[in-house]
Amino acid sequence: MNDISPPVEKVEKPEHVESRIDPRYDLTVLSVEDAEFLASFSEQDRKRVIRKARLNQLVPILTFLYLVSFTDRSNIGNAEIEGLNEDLGLDGVKYNIALCLFFVPYILCEIPSNWVLAKVKRPSYFLGTMIFLWGIVMTLTGIVQNFAGLVITRIIMGFLEAGFFPGAVYLISAWYLPNETQTRIAIFYCASAASGAFSGLLAFAIANMNGVGGYSAWRWIFIIEGAASVVCCLLAFLVMPDSPRRSSSFLTSDEIRYLEVRQLAIPGRRRHAQQESGEKFQWRTLLAVLADWQTYPLAIVYLSATGPSYALKFTMPQIIKNMGYQASMAQVLTIPPYTCGVLATIASSWVADRITWRMPFAVGADLLILIAHAILYNFGPTQAEHIPACYFALCLACMGIYPIPPTVNAWLISNTAPQTKRAMAIGYFVGLGNIGGIFGSFIYRQSEAPKYPSGYATAFSLASAGVILALVLEFTYKRLNERRAQLSEQEVRARYSEDQLEKMGDRSPLFRYSY
Repeated sequence: MNDISPPVEKVEKPEHVESRIDPRYDLTVLSVEDAEFLASFSEQDRKRVIRKARLNQLVPILTFLYLVSFTDRSNIGNAEIEGLNEDLGLDGVKYNIALCLFFVPYILCEIPSNWVLAKVKRPSYFLGTMIFLWGIVMTLTGIVQNFAGLVITRIIMGFLEAGFFPGAVYLISAWYLPNETQTRIAIFYCASAASGAFSGLLAFAIANMNGVGGYSAWRWIFIIEGAASVVCCLLAFLVMPDSPRRSSSFLTSDEIRYLEVRQLAIPGRRRHAQQESGEKFQWRTLLAVLADWQTYPLAIVYLSATGPSYALKFTMPQIIKNMGYQASMAQVLTIPPYTCGVLATIASSWVADRITWRMPFAVGADLLILIAHAILYNFGPTQAEHIPACYFALCLACMGIYPIPPTVNAWLISNTAPQTKRAMAIGYFVGLGNIGGIFGSFIYRQSEAPKYPSGYATAFSLASAGVILALVLEFTYKRLNERRAQLSEQEVRARYSEDQLEKMGDRSPLFRYSY
């Protein structure tokens, strides 16, 4: 994407340079020319380009388009209480099966989609095409006549939406340094919470169209929201920036170079010639991703949010309806819990980036999930008699669920190198996290309403595992860093060449894990 010529001459003892730039940078991976450029870039220029990077359109556009994406995949929950099940004859677990089958291609296609995204010259065109196509499919969902038609559209939707979230995380990591990513991923990911509020409000308005043109309200939900997605794809085609290299409309050549060079100066981020856009798929990189121990405990922490998140997304309108509200009011009352989730996510991520510490925010969020589902389970059969407590629990659940994905994604980005491994790891990691959508589709069963013991117990168990594994991860990272610190940098560089250290990535003795 944003290419830099490989260094031909290394900076041996750049004391005159080190004192003038960020101590996080590893100047030995840069050419003398790039190191001197980084050092000579004035503080005033640095602040200006960072301000431009912070204010560019990438994160706002990704946020809005992810709002569109998540609304399109989860509006089936709004359609359910507007007559979807009755009109299509979705008895038994057919509704749950339709929910689940979306996630099979969604999970399987995330790694290849992210690999393609990392290789194409214009990622914005790739994402825009996907948005256009899933908008068409969403619109067609509004005219399906049976269970088979619904299943087919859900499977195609899963295939088309697979690349958006991991692709967006990858693009953010290409623009920002590791300690700058969580806040931006959080802002972007908040669209998933905002989609709950937005789709509830939109469904409330669309419900008034019941019978218009001979279509039920649930059909209009799919038709209108799908058509809106087709229009929104223009944002990706026309406005979304791809990389600093392709952003000359608002960045000068020196500013572009600064953003690229500072990425390369972060240990593990130097790109080799074989890692450029013409590179073929490398199986050894995929195997390194699959064998990376840290991915799996992090994925369990991720699942502690995604399982309950999808389950609540599909079921919250029904849970609120069980409290005694009409369907239209239940749609509106989904808005405050999701709003709480948005605020908690932005606040926790902002603090986490400032103190560069992820673990407390993962543990704290899972504890909120534990408390929320304990309350909901306790008052399950009598929700209508304990509306304040149960509604507060829904708000608490969203405040715990939504901060976790930005936290664990930022954690993974910080602790995975080099670049090609990071791109694949993001796709694989997001795929693992979205397994939560499969079991989340089944844990709230209509036959168990209103107590939903399977749903609440599953969420409680996952949150408990998330707390334990986040603590274990921090302990393990600290031990590994202590072990690596026993070798001095001089000893390491005497034992390995610079090229070997770069290829090791996060396994290099010089690499330090963040917590």
